[in-house]
Amino acid sequence: MMTPEQCRMARAGLSISTRELADAARVSVSTITRFESGQTIPPMTVGLFQKALERQGVDFVANGENVGLWLTKSPGIAPIISVEGLNASNDD
Repeated sequence: MMTPEQCRMARAGLSISTRELADAARVSVSTITRFESGQTIPPMTVGLFQKALERQGVDFVANGENVGLWLTKSPGIAPIISVEGLNASNDD
């Protein structure tokens, strides 16, 4: 599971704001802000914005107490697909 530090590092590496991440993950900005400040967020919700970051090429790594990440492709948030546009061809 992603840590608050990894979330901040990922956003910095991708040069995206909390608003951009919130939009991509379909959560509120306050949810991202609360998580990054160390407040408890349900794991399922954290998974939503972790997945949004992973879609942009962030690989989260952990080795005991040490955590970090790798950026594996160009930064930038992919366009959000409308509910009407969801289909098997755009599954991750």
